[in-house]
Amino acid sequence: MSAPLLSVRDLSVAFTQNGRESIAVDHISFDIAQGETVALVGESGSGKSVSALSILKLLPYPPASHPSGQILFNGEDLLDKDETDLRRVRGNDITMIFQEPMTSLNPLHTIEDQISEVLKLHQGMGDKAARQRTLALLEEVGIREPEKRMSAYPHQLSGGQRQRVMIAMALANKPKLLIADEPTTALDVTVQAQILKLLADLKAAQGMSMLFITHDLGIVRKIADRVCVMTGGKIVETGPTRQIFENPQHAYTKHLLAAEPKGNPPSADLTADPVMRGEQIKVWFAIKQGFLRKTVDHVKAVDGIDVTIRAGQTLGVVGESGSGKTTLGLALSRMISSQGVIRFGEKDINQYSFKQMRPLRRELQIVFQDPYGSLSPRMSISDIIAEGLQVHEPGLSADQRDARVVAALKEVNLDPENRFRYPHEFSGGQRQRIAIARAMVLNPRFVMLDEPTSALDMSVQAQVVDLLRSLQQKHNLAYLFISHDLKVVKALANDVLVMRNGKAVEYGPSEEIFARPKTDYTKALMAAAFRIETAEQGAVSE
Repeated sequence: MSAPLLSVRDLSVAFTQNGRESIAVDHISFDIAQGETVALVGESGSGKSVSALSILKLLPYPPASHPSGQILFNGEDLLDKDETDLRRVRGNDITMIFQEPMTSLNPLHTIEDQISEVLKLHQGMGDKAARQRTLALLEEVGIREPEKRMSAYPHQLSGGQRQRVMIAMALANKPKLLIADEPTTALDVTVQAQILKLLADLKAAQGMSMLFITHDLGIVRKIADRVCVMTGGKIVETGPTRQIFENPQHAYTKHLLAAEPKGNPPSADLTADPVMRGEQIKVWFAIKQGFLRKTVDHVKAVDGIDVTIRAGQTLGVVGESGSGKTTLGLALSRMISSQGVIRFGEKDINQYSFKQMRPLRRELQIVFQDPYGSLSPRMSISDIIAEGLQVHEPGLSADQRDARVVAALKEVNLDPENRFRYPHEFSGGQRQRIAIARAMVLNPRFVMLDEPTSALDMSVQAQVVDLLRSLQQKHNLAYLFISHDLKVVKALANDVLVMRNGKAVEYGPSEEIFARPKTDYTKALMAAAFRIETAEQGAVSE
């Protein structure tokens, strides 16, 4: 057998802070052969990304250090190389795609400038040659109308398009090894499927190797030749992909495989009182041009949607990014203005003023996608949860408020003893539980849940779904659950609304939509969610 392209041997990574050393990666070893895809799988904090960043020495040194190990690339130890030598390897022989392209791309430079820079730096190309190669790369990664996109800035592209640009940059110099760190986590299921197929096709065409880092085992099954399972900084199991899935040996691997959201939503009850109804909801944003800023057209973010959400029931709203899901939720919650009729209980609230809406806010709560962004870093958890009580129940004493905070934390299975800590001291799953507690402490009737599980590991996702289901049953809550993850929607929703370009594509009972989708668009979403390799059949464009 030939020597592996990359050989990680006995690698450890430590971080030193305030004189204390903590081990993030603990004596791991794995190989990647020429043309092979190896998946590094585990939950947040397991050490996956730290291991990958170590390969190119992209960690902050200090506080990072390597108490042990070698990283052999073509027989040379990368850990022994200085910065000058590493620059020749980075972006040339080994490249990396990061999880969030919006933060990886420079917002001040065009797409052409950013891809051309890689070519000019490593291959010494002139402007004309770099432009031609950039155009070819954009075509290769499936960017439509690449001539127009070359002059665009990152914010002018969709999430899938930005990730394609990142792939183009990574493949510009035909690397021998591509490291992909959660490259599809933030993408819709259809776009995710397109990106995975693109990576597989490019890998086969160029004969490169790939280290694919993810917490999503559904992706691993489709793209990896071998799997390394990580937890607590250690690799606990490794082997061919099929063997890992069909005959896992380690308890943690079995835990990961069993971690998908399960169970069924509460039984549909058509006799339950409607909590929220929307009739012909429209949210149009004006497009203005000219010196006088005349309205020349409208972006129809939501265009004539009818919904009914009953007590104890969940309406799942699904669709790609930009389909109008969140805009609909914000309109129903009266966070943005809209046309149409919005009935909360028996009240038509769409014409209510800010002052009229304020007493109803305690009954209309929202849980956002990113709890870290929606929780104030300057407030303790106790203050965050109690803030709503101070506004809506000002008569409560400090002790009474504290008791309500303690009860809310217990309800979401968090230790109340930690209520004086700050958001950064909690994990992603714990922060989302805090966001849920903040909503539940006010005893709402209706909760809008905007992608509350998309940024979480699979096992944490399953725990949050179980929590939301139990809270709904206990308090007879009406949920509007917005998501692009159809597996989560299937576990929670009684009814499903499929949206595209602001319109309702399909709307009906969950069982019927999942078992017998009527439109090609819904079929494409289902194929992408449950059989990733068939996404191209749906002709879903970005």
